[in-house]
Amino acid sequence: MKWRFKPILENKWEQETAILVFSFILFTLNDWVFIQSWKGFSNGLLYFFVLYFHAQLNRVFLLPVLLKKHQPVLYIILTVGLIALFTVFLYQVSTDFIYKNCFLYKSSHQKTYQFQFATLSGTLVCILGTMQILEHYRAQKKEANKVLLSNQVQLNALKNQFNPHFLFNTMNTLYGISLRYPERTSEMIMEVSQLMRYQVEQGNKEFVTLENEIAFISSYIQLEKERVGYRCRIDFDYECDQEGRYEIAPMVLITFIENAFKHGTATIEKCFVNIAVKVIKGKLYMKVSNSVPQHKKEVVSTKIGLKNTRERLEIVYPKKHQLEITHNDQEYNVNLVIELRQT
Repeated sequence: MKWRFKPILENKWEQETAILVFSFILFTLNDWVFIQSWKGFSNGLLYFFVLYFHAQLNRVFLLPVLLKKHQPVLYIILTVGLIALFTVFLYQVSTDFIYKNCFLYKSSHQKTYQFQFATLSGTLVCILGTMQILEHYRAQKKEANKVLLSNQVQLNALKNQFNPHFLFNTMNTLYGISLRYPERTSEMIMEVSQLMRYQVEQGNKEFVTLENEIAFISSYIQLEKERVGYRCRIDFDYECDQEGRYEIAPMVLITFIENAFKHGTATIEKCFVNIAVKVIKGKLYMKVSNSVPQHKKEVVSTKIGLKNTRERLEIVYPKKHQLEITHNDQEYNVNLVIELRQT
């Protein structure tokens, strides 16, 4: 059974209530020892609510002048005017009613306009400051959730496009093997089935173990060796400093390997495909190189796979990957660096 706890103060009203309670406690922190009766406490609570009501008026009616209309001078003038108005009101009310039997009243200087003005100003800064911090937090979280949802929708769309793309390429590989080794077709179908099972079951996950992903890539390369190994030099090397302790987005490496075999072996001439993957201190370094034949047959390519993989890298590994693709008349190179997650 899994317990799910609601994050503390996620609701706006919970946050507002917390500000109210915290502000009151902070305002009266040094005066609790003077509480002698419930009437005195209620008078002190009433005094604080006047201060809180003043802060809320500023927040609702005056603060938008500064934030939306960008008129700081007007905001300051209106704020000082509102404080002055409440100073007179609070002075009269507190002197005639609130301070009677109230634990907040300890000295005669509290019955002055200057004291009321300073109290209103101080509580305004504290309450508004706390509220603005929480407003900024809510806005940032809302924007982050919006971006996350958008990225998830986009990522799902990319995966939905990539699935048939991978199936198309794998079926072409199986077709090529069946022409050269018809007696091994049934065996190859089983190997392709295992690849497709991994693609279906693991492809929709956010992350998979690096060990499983490398095993999938190794199986795919072995399948390509069956198809073109007789006329193409194929090298695959993998090194990892901490086997099985890393996670990676599934199917994010295979596109570059697919392209290397598709374009690098599209000839009857001698060709090569070199794939090297190293994991050092949490970073994956992959280099894929393939020959560029001088005379090659026409290759049908929609370039969907490469485009989608670029976009997936931007979404899943923002500022945590580097992709460099270079080519000339003889060679095509892909250099990819990814900061992996550790389990």
